[in-house]
Amino acid sequence: MAAPHRWRSRTIAQHVGEDEKLLGAVAPPIFQNTLFVQEDWDAFTRSAEALEGPPYLYSRLTNPTLQVAEKKIAALEGTESCKLLGSGMAAMSGAIMARVEAGSHVVCVDSVYGPTRKFLTDYLCRFGVETSYVVGEDPQEVFDACRPKTSLIFLESPSSLLYRLQDLGAIGSWARERGISTAIDSTYSTPLNQNPAAFGIDTVCHTVSKYLGGHSDVIGGAICCSAERMRGITFGEAELFGTVMSPFNAWLVNRSMRTLHLRVRAVAETADRVANWLRGRDEVARVFHVGLPDFPQAELRDRQMRGWGGLLTFEPRDQRVEWVRPFTEALRVYRLGVSWGGHESLVVPLEVQPMDWPEKRWIVRLYCGLEDPEDLLEDLEQAFAKVAAG
Repeated sequence: MAAPHRWRSRTIAQHVGEDEKLLGAVAPPIFQNTLFVQEDWDAFTRSAEALEGPPYLYSRLTNPTLQVAEKKIAALEGTESCKLLGSGMAAMSGAIMARVEAGSHVVCVDSVYGPTRKFLTDYLCRFGVETSYVVGEDPQEVFDACRPKTSLIFLESPSSLLYRLQDLGAIGSWARERGISTAIDSTYSTPLNQNPAAFGIDTVCHTVSKYLGGHSDVIGGAICCSAERMRGITFGEAELFGTVMSPFNAWLVNRSMRTLHLRVRAVAETADRVANWLRGRDEVARVFHVGLPDFPQAELRDRQMRGWGGLLTFEPRDQRVEWVRPFTEALRVYRLGVSWGGHESLVVPLEVQPMDWPEKRWIVRLYCGLEDPEDLLEDLEQAFAKVAAG
């Protein structure tokens, strides 16, 4: 079911991709099979060449269960195609591999997701691919970092931990004029709060394990782009690296899409409360949160985003690990763990040094889940008090 022009995102999330109610089932069934037999020669030939079915060929390429969720995500993102993969890193690395070759050069934002940076710096360098890193807040810095061999600009807006934005429209337009591909990790925003393709970004990636999965029970990734680009990725990186998502995980993603709007709005409201509460604490030197009224890039935020999510970061005034460790261990509702986007609130302490910071600094990232905001504030309060009491 294609999305009629009049449909808005909440309706798209409920109905797109569900043209046929098999045996009247309101929830699409799981096609937990590896292959699909064909009625005749012509159908077999079509299935081997098709990006989508029917006819379907083999679940290593596509599957009816995957296709339901893929159509929803593509319609929400405003792209022609979406491919669900086995992890967020499969999406990031696949999107990158599709646009580089030996001798290529990549420009990437400095505060990109850690494993993506590791893939660019430690893995692709083995094949002669070089990467230059930029802060990325000034588009001219991105332009100046490009070289004759630059084939890809990889963005993450807002970026990990510090939530720095890049001007998607300026970078997308400049890159297209010069034949340079652009890709973005847009996991933070989901398709609800930002659509990079509308600003000229070629490929949009998501870690489905976060908001799109939303229940901390799915590992997955998504690549959204034009049908032409998707053909290359499907029969290239997705097929040859064997990274296509399993049918059961795709079914879980489709389940989660039903409540995406409710969950993202709820955690954003909680994060706003927590961020503003933290700004009044003597223990906190700085709070990083996209939703703050005086967010440093508020004009750009309001121009290319419709909202934000449940992540925020604060810099403790006391930079000793002897403060950071007992604080994180004292929390009881916020649990010490990586990832985010699920039902549960999480805390991660990290020592970081972005390229424009003179030294390493401890920061504490909080993900605000679906718990009652008052319980989260009381949890932070008791942790601050416990550290102060020694």
